Amino acid sequence: MDKFNVVIVEDVKLELKGTEEIFRHDIPQANIIGTAMNEAELWPIIAQQVPHLVLLDLGLGGSTTIGVEICRRLRREHPEIHILIFTGEILNERLWVDALDAGADGIILKTGELLTPDDVQAVMNGKRMVFNQPILEKILQRFRRSVLQETQRANAAVDYDIDEYDERFLRHLALGYTKDMIAQLRGMPFGTKSLEKRQNELINRLFPEGERTGVNATRLVTRALQLHILDIDRLEPDDE
Repeated sequence: MDKFNVVIVEDVKLELKGTEEIFRHDIPQANIIGTAMNEAELWPIIAQQVPHLVLLDLGLGGSTTIGVEICRRLRREHPEIHILIFTGEILNERLWVDALDAGADGIILKTGELLTPDDVQAVMNGKRMVFNQPILEKILQRFRRSVLQETQRANAAVDYDIDEYDERFLRHLALGYTKDMIAQLRGMPFGTKSLEKRQNELINRLFPEGERTGVNATRLVTRALQLHILDIDRLEPDDE
């Protein structure tokens, strides 16, 4: 690994000292040209000498948004800088997404294997989406869950003979659309009367014979969610 300059942004003195020791012992190619405990201390360092890498904590001064804003500004004003998040926000998954959207090259959680020479080398080589094992495990869990949900929906569509118009009709009922409103959607070639007939057909398909009486739109939608025909996390309307 070639020599490179790094700035560390960390607001906990003990953790800052530990991070400096990681660089000195495990990544000697890194030349720490400055450390900052808050945003105000960071920008004068950058103005004096632009580093190759900024190792950035997200939770600064009790705020979880300052780190993301720093990342966004660094990416905008110095696109050549590599930005690696090193954070103890091990449960705040939304914050990870915000940091990646702001331009971070990767995220290392302060748990497990911590910061390794391989992680830093990958970022310095221009690799994006560099993660350590704890965050990779969480990503894999989410991916696995997503695949299983997709499989459940696909199986339900086959088992209950759900076509694209059934799915669209049920999805918009779940969003609070009336049948008149759904009939006006672009790409929905059915009038209100036809949708009423479709609703009755869906009730017959989704409910056992003894449970079909008195089923309204709300109960039908609930049943579609229970059977994984609809995904509550993907209830979005079509373009009207």
